Amino acid sequence: MTPTVDGQAPRGPLGTLCLTQVVGWGVLYYTFPVALPSITADTGWTQTSSMAAFSAALVAAAASGLLVGRRIDKVGPRAVMTVGSALGTLAVVGVALAPALGWFVVAWVLAGVAQSMVLYAPAFTAITHWYGDGRARALLVLTLVGGLASTIFAPVTSALIEHMGWRQTYLVLAAVLAAVTVPAHAIGLRAPWPSHAPTAASTGVASTGDQWRPVARSRAFVCLTVATSLGAFAMYAATIHLVPMLTWRGLNPTAAAWALGLSGAGQLLGRLAYGPIATRTAPAPRASIILAAVGLAIAAVGLLGGPPVALIVVAIVLGLGRGAYTLLQSTAISDRWGTTGFGTLFGILNAPTTLAMALAPWAAAALEEATSSYPATYVILAVVASLAALAALATRVKPLVGPPAGGTRLDTVRQSVPPST
Repeated sequence: MTPTVDGQAPRGPLGTLCLTQVVGWGVLYYTFPVALPSITADTGWTQTSSMAAFSAALVAAAASGLLVGRRIDKVGPRAVMTVGSALGTLAVVGVALAPALGWFVVAWVLAGVAQSMVLYAPAFTAITHWYGDGRARALLVLTLVGGLASTIFAPVTSALIEHMGWRQTYLVLAAVLAAVTVPAHAIGLRAPWPSHAPTAASTGVASTGDQWRPVARSRAFVCLTVATSLGAFAMYAATIHLVPMLTWRGLNPTAAAWALGLSGAGQLLGRLAYGPIATRTAPAPRASIILAAVGLAIAAVGLLGGPPVALIVVAIVLGLGRGAYTLLQSTAISDRWGTTGFGTLFGILNAPTTLAMALAPWAAAALEEATSSYPATYVILAVVASLAALAALATRVKPLVGPPAGGTRLDTVRQSVPPST
């Protein structure tokens, strides 16, 4: 079905968001694990304290995500994402120039607010509203292209650091972020914003302003939040520590950076595989299968001792799981409850997920310091992913046989609400 906005096909937003997601994720997220060894070596800050600064960014993203989602639901993404790009540029400059750890943390907190305004959460909301019933294909395209962020920026960042140091590298990256994303968001997101979010006919969700409230209180939504949070914790801890873990295994920093980049390329295959999986599975078992596969991949990454080629291959396998997880997360709400209030609901779902991502790097660093073993750390992360797979089984929402006149799914929502709610 052709994507529509109040009956008109939008032109340009998908291409714009594909471009800005690659640059935004590349600069605001994937450069950090590559730069971390140089940052600690140059400044004398410990790995744990440096990771804590990056975690503070994700906490800030979680705290501001709900407000960002509500704002985009109301007025659209153009102003929010343009301002977020400008704020992100200033934050990256602050990271580069930070004279002490405290300033480094403050700069990353600002970067976290920018992340909530320019990365996947606002992009998913924009695509879901603009493209209606065509959102699945648009989200696939967006995440396929977005998966190139680490593939491009991890090796580029490594090469820049080798030639000019981490501070100058971040200044160059800030310039790239400003030159690409600020004008792209300001010019490329001008499509009319739908006055009422489209709703998939199969869900029968009424277009009421507070439809999200009973959904957010439902048992299925709570379990979905637990599953995505635990899955994100395990996956992003494993990813952010991939370069340090591979260097611990004996790979040189350049090879480890390439492994991270190829892991990002693996995300493309995971996202391509998601479509066939989605056509053959219901939302709840699909989520459980993908999260269980992520747990197995994390265990393999941690336990395999070599050779280097095998380590790179399992890093790619981890990327496969991450790629499928991204599409799983982006469609989890609309697959179960439709698209009404998607930005608000996704903000609620994404806040604890982002908080889990925030804690993951620091917690994994603390685990590694306590155990002096990356394999033990990765086994623990694999167990967490397995718990996420179990929680996902409880996210089933019974579909209606047919929506009543005026279409509402509140009765379906109530079926998943505990009696005490």
